[in-house]
Amino acid sequence: MENLRLSDRERLPDALRVLLADYPRDMWATDPDFDGLIKFWLDRHMMFRKIVATMQSDARSFIDNKIDPATFASRLSRYGGMFVNGLHEHHTIEDTHYFPQLATKDPRIESGFDILDKDHHDIDKLLNTFVERANGILQQRDQANTMRTAVGHFETEMTDLERLLDRHLNDEEELVVPVILKFGSASLS
Repeated sequence: MENLRLSDRERLPDALRVLLADYPRDMWATDPDFDGLIKFWLDRHMMFRKIVATMQSDARSFIDNKIDPATFASRLSRYGGMFVNGLHEHHTIEDTHYFPQLATKDPRIESGFDILDKDHHDIDKLLNTFVERANGILQQRDQANTMRTAVGHFETEMTDLERLLDRHLNDEEELVVPVILKFGSASLS
């Protein structure tokens, strides 16, 4: 059996991507059923990706002395809070509302939603570490050199977080969007 843990997989198995064959990613936006729910949901995913990219860019800028400690700390606090709170809210809605409904639409992909739910738990652990590291950095804002070293380690961890989050978001999109395109979003409201 293939290892399907978020940290180990390259994508979902083909058996769970059966609807993607009928609804390939490059055709989503032109599908007549590509509606507000799908657009909103994909926009949220793009927002999470952009926030991570912004925090990584800020970390590199701080390490390279292009922004001062106070500016970096302020931006990390703002974007970090948006990222963690937004992702927790997003995953909670998926786990409690959307995934249970979508899992019943096609039995061939039902187990994919269990995988995505496990991903959410793995991501929660990463977010807990992120919060610990970010808070540690914020407590060092008056010690620029110590803070710079901590931000270097943090930036490396952010790269891993970005990779795992992107893996999850891609898998989620390739499972969920085809289901909604095939069965519609009216029953998910």
